[in-house]
Amino acid sequence: MHFELNEHQRMIAQMVRDFGAKEITPFRKEWDDHQIFPRDLFRKLGELGLMGVLVPESYGGSGFGYFEYVTAIAELAKLDPGIALSMAAHNSLCTNHILMFGNEEQKQKYLPRLASCEYLGAWGLTEPNTGSDAANMRTVAVKHGEYYILNGAKNFITHGVSGDVAVVIARTGDLGDSHGMTAFVLDKGTPGFRGGRKEDKLGMRASETAELIFEDCKVHESQILGEVGEGFIQSMKVLDGGRISIAALSLGIAEGALEASLQYSKERHQFNKPISSFQGISFKLADMATQVEAARLLTFKAADLKNRGEKVTLAGAQAKYYASEVAVSVSNDAVQIFGGYGFTKDYPVEKYYRDAKLCTIGEGTSEIQKIVISREVLR
Repeated sequence: MHFELNEHQRMIAQMVRDFGAKEITPFRKEWDDHQIFPRDLFRKLGELGLMGVLVPESYGGSGFGYFEYVTAIAELAKLDPGIALSMAAHNSLCTNHILMFGNEEQKQKYLPRLASCEYLGAWGLTEPNTGSDAANMRTVAVKHGEYYILNGAKNFITHGVSGDVAVVIARTGDLGDSHGMTAFVLDKGTPGFRGGRKEDKLGMRASETAELIFEDCKVHESQILGEVGEGFIQSMKVLDGGRISIAALSLGIAEGALEASLQYSKERHQFNKPISSFQGISFKLADMATQVEAARLLTFKAADLKNRGEKVTLAGAQAKYYASEVAVSVSNDAVQIFGGYGFTKDYPVEKYYRDAKLCTIGEGTSEIQKIVISREVLR
């Protein structure tokens, strides 16, 4: 299989690099040091079409496919993985859930505003005590006439405080019943719905992660996405695409760490030679380059299947699992190549190293991906 960049991908890659040189690189250390979420930056990304990459043009989006989407995430991740994470979560989770399962009225209401990033999207599935055990969630929605009353909390939610609209999964049936959960779309400012504590994180510090809290939150039945009881099933389909997003994010981190290492190894001299001439370094670079290429092929294979409308559960899980592990491994090797300088904030590999770890956790841990992969291959 050959996944050469198409014209749109080349255009997007160059656009992101040019934009990032002015709007991201000069500020990323400040964002990281002080855990600043640059909300206005995402409006600018919306103007570039990057906050509605997969949204059809009829709803105000760019109308591109997953090749362009993966390219955009990876290029952003080279600049600042936290920015890429927020862009990916907005696109693949909140926006994509509405695109996949919303009715026409909901699509017309939300998708143009999400695609422009007039609205910033959040997506609430994870809870403090359930994690990957989503079927036993404690956030409940009780029906009262035409309304549902939501009570509970979600955690580790991207844009939990700053989000303007959130897709939230709540239990409307029995504990453990995969058909006992329903998806709702809520606007910021809905009484009883608010953001909670913001997490102080190891990495991805420019991406906001916080709680969503519901206290007698009254939601009209017209805010249900799809049918009552379909929320969990919908979420699993959304996460199939979400895994491709994290694979692309991981790929970008690994590519960024490799590119920085290649450049540094040519510039750094020891014993009157560039350190790239030493086998200990050159062999490490060879391993890194091979791992990155394998991750790239797995990621674009999953994107290709998604573009063709085929099932991506296995391919997405494989891409996410392998690429995320590669991001950690390559970032670790990059710090080693930089030596003492790799342990300082003066060089980018220290940040790649911290940011990469989330990729083995977000959208399900590597262990969860192994469960998904083994279940699929054993069928």
